Amino acid sequence: MFQFKFSIITVVKNDEINLEKTIKSIIKQRELNNVEYIVIDGKSNDRTVEIINKNKKHINKFISEPDKGIYDAMNKGINLSTGDIIGICNSGDTLLPNGLNYISNQFKKNYDFVFGTVLRKYLGSEIIKSGFKLNRIYYNFDFATSHSTGFYMRRNILNDIGLYDTQFKCSADYDYYFRIVKSKKFKGSATQKNELVGVVESGGFSSKISFFEHLKEETKIRIKNNQNMILVILIYLNALIKHILKKLKFFIIKIESK
Repeated sequence: MFQFKFSIITVVKNDEINLEKTIKSIIKQRELNNVEYIVIDGKSNDRTVEIINKNKKHINKFISEPDKGIYDAMNKGINLSTGDIIGICNSGDTLLPNGLNYISNQFKKNYDFVFGTVLRKYLGSEIIKSGFKLNRIYYNFDFATSHSTGFYMRRNILNDIGLYDTQFKCSADYDYYFRIVKSKKFKGSATQKNELVGVVESGGFSSKISFFEHLKEETKIRIKNNQNMILVILIYLNALIKHILKKLKFFIIKIESK
């Protein structure tokens, strides 16, 4: 039976506390799947490299050097990859035991990219992110179907779409999805809601970015990709109003609880 070769990339910098659980989750995947594992370290100065070296027999490729941000590091990993399917699982996040099997099942149906269902842990709560709808990419602010940990693509997409655009510091993955969908050359799918692929922990890179930084960058992405300007403005205002109302609601609840 044909088996896809996966290239899984982990980007890390100074994360000695969380890295090992990520590595161990990939090792478990390698027991069941053909996985090329690539780790890109941004020249850490804690015990990160020590942890990587301790697990080096499970890691196919590893570099440790300064980078220009998380997306630059992810691009380095993609350039080193040789698999049929490319995925990201950055430090702190984990893949679940059947995760790649669920992803494989979708690619066997000849899809070009797949969004895997992930469990997002944030401020003590757990939220399941699943599904793929074109409208959510085009019209929703803060599109986060499944985070980069849940996104997988065939290698052929690189020929048309290229790498992550490093001018964007917090939403280059959204720009990437937008470019894929905009091209209309590729078919996308998603795993079922109960087919959990991975777990995304709070405290990562994206959690340190403010709402307004996200909004500003996603607006730039819409303009870059030639979305209708009236629509861009409406999406911007809708996101801003929702944010203000959410903050106001929280403020009222806080006042009433005193």
